[in-house]
Amino acid sequence: MKILLLEDDPAIAGALGTFLTEKGCTVTGCASLAGARQLLEDGLPDAAVLDWNLPDGDGAAFCRELRQRYPRLAILLLTVRGDTRDVLTGFACGADDYVTKPFDREVLYSRLLALWRRSGGSGADDALTCGGIRLDEARQAVTCGGVPVALAPLEYQLLQVLLQNKGRTVTRQQLLESLWDHNGHFVNDNTLTVTMKRLREKLGRPACIKTVRSFGYRLEEDAP
Repeated sequence: MKILLLEDDPAIAGALGTFLTEKGCTVTGCASLAGARQLLEDGLPDAAVLDWNLPDGDGAAFCRELRQRYPRLAILLLTVRGDTRDVLTGFACGADDYVTKPFDREVLYSRLLALWRRSGGSGADDALTCGGIRLDEARQAVTCGGVPVALAPLEYQLLQVLLQNKGRTVTRQQLLESLWDHNGHFVNDNTLTVTMKRLREKLGRPACIKTVRSFGYRLEEDAP
């Protein structure tokens, strides 16, 4: 199980991270909302353990944000706040479970396992990613570096095909056969060129989109 641990107390983060690692989990820790958002761009965990009080924001509000973006992600709030009103607020923000500090690590681990099984064994969704670009097929939403990007239908289709073939060169002919306009007609070669130009501009000209001259295009991770 891959776990995102968002906890700004180094003693708690260290002890809990070591314990979960010994249980066979892969734990990625961070101490701020900014760090968590950056980590999520690199891939979605199976579960997230979130502290409520953080140096740069509110963990409960972040929980609501995660629930909206990743409906199947298992989320557990970990906090010193134990009042009934706080617990209810946590669940209203989309938390699947709520554990107050101090806590028993074995109990917390058992709760995480239960949440993971309940979510089908994985919190991952159908998002396609490359070089900071993220396309959520379920929501038909695109972000670049965490910032929403509004794409026209043809631009979205083009990016989707390239992401689905990440690491492989897609020929111009293959792209032309995959893209359709609003009336159900094939796009022509000039339209493909213009659409790619606009897509690159909207995404900030990402280095991960490569042109294979006179042949096609390719998406690559860690492009220089």
